[in-house]
Amino acid sequence: MTGKPVIRGTRITVELILERLGAGESVDDILASYPHLTREGVLAAIRFGAAVLKNEEILPLTPGP
Repeated sequence: MTGKPVIRGTRITVELILERLGAGESVDDILASYPHLTREGVLAAIRFGAAVLKNEEILPLTPGP
């Protein structure tokens, strides 16, 4: 999957799960679309996304005073 993080044992990317949740789908909707996916897999994707953002560092584009 071109280096993107995936849910273990699948080719389903974390990005796909987060996009679908962001579009308003529920965890149950996603599980219905991907029967081989588990609830724990979806929750792990959410935790991973949160962890990545938690460690994100934002740098200013211009030097400070």
